This record gives sequence, C-alpha cells and structure tokens, in this order.
Amino acid sequence: MGQLDSANLLQILSETRLVAIIRGDSPQSAVAAARVLFDAGVRLVEIALTTPGTLDAIAELAPGLPEGSYLGAGTVLTEDDVDAVAAAGAHFVVTPAVTESVACAVDRGLPVLAGAFTPTEVREAWRAGAAAVKVFPASAVGPGYFKAVHDPFPDIPLLAVGGVGLAQLPEYLAAGAVGLGVGGPLVGDAARGGDLEALAERARAFVAAAARGAGARAESEAQASSEAGR
Repeated sequence: MGQLDSANLLQILSETRLVAIIRGDSPQSAVAAARVLFDAGVRLVEIALTTPGTLDAIAELAPGLPEGSYLGAGTVLTEDDVDAVAAAGAHFVVTPAVTESVACAVDRGLPVLAGAFTPTEVREAWRAGAAAVKVFPASAVGPGYFKAVHDPFPDIPLLAVGGVGLAQLPEYLAAGAVGLGVGGPLVGDAARGGDLEALAERARAFVAAAARGAGARAESEAQASSEAGR
C-alpha cells in the first residue's frame, strides 16, 4: 500500500466523510472491531493509544488492509508517541489537542488530524500542518457552533468529532464539516468484546449515510460554484 500524505487523506475524507474511532480494552478486541469496520467499507479507522496494546494492534493490522483503506493512531500527544506509532505502521495520526505531536508527525511525513476547539486553536492546528482539524468535542456545542467556526475559515477542512451520531451526520455536513469522526455511536462495545455483527450493521449504515451526505454536499457545492460564476 502506498504512502498516505495529507492531500490523499483529505481526498479520502472528502469522498467518504467518515473516520471510525476505536477505544478498546485489548489489542485483540481492537483488531477484531477494526477488521469488521474495514470489511463494512469504512476506509479510515483510528485506534486510540488509550487502548491497551494499541501498538501491537496497529502492527498486526497495518500490513493487510483492504486496498485504499488506512489505519491511524489516536490520542497521540508527544513526540515519543509519534515515533512509536510510526514504527508500528500507522498511516496517519490523530490528536485531541494542538500538542507537540502535530508538528512532529508532519516532520516525519505522517498526515495529522489535529484536535482543536476554539477558533484560535483551529488556526494554530492548521498552521502547524494538519491535513484537517477536528473540532472536539463537537457534541458539547452542536452544529451551530461548528458552522460559526467554519464560516471565517472556509479553506480549513474541519472534522466534527465527539458524540456525533448517525442522526446528526447530515447536520454537521450541512454546517461545513468535511466529515465526522465517530467512536461510541458507531463502535459501541464491539471493541470491548461486544457484538461484532451489530457493529457490522451500524458500520454499513454509517457508510451509506456518509455517502449520501457526500453526494448532497458535492451537489450543493457545485450549485453554489455555478451561481457564483454567473
């Protein structure tokens, strides 16, 4: 599988509108959940470093992913974290805040989805080289806040992350999100030994809804571009 860079990551986000977030209780459960997600058509999956044995899970999964799918490491906070996940084979890095790990990952050629909350942090994350900025926790403020942050930064791709479920997906896309990062509402307890068949059903539903949202967003953007050119 080829090297993932910021432009490729952003393109996949624009096409699929979805990153699945795994926080599990063991590397075995994380691996099992990730495989179900990839099989269901999710192309971007993140395993948080808060999962015991995350590095082992990444090392097991990364070499055998479906074509066009990529595995990230989440909750990457320090330069040591960046080195560790890169050595394990992670294709991209996700942070909960604007930490030293952002610039470090960029320097090492790993694309970053950098966490931010305020407009100042959004700008700092973008200037640090993030491929996209994740507004986190999105559910604490809702789509209205997301749109208010997006409006002055229309050229910064923003990802809505934190407590965003299937029902809210269209609202965040309409508010300007390039996509959503979804943990609990999608993964549930599957990364902690829960029902993998139920995970597969939820994953297919999210993939389908994100595809519909991507199509509607593209149509809306094309219409706006056409009207602007008149």
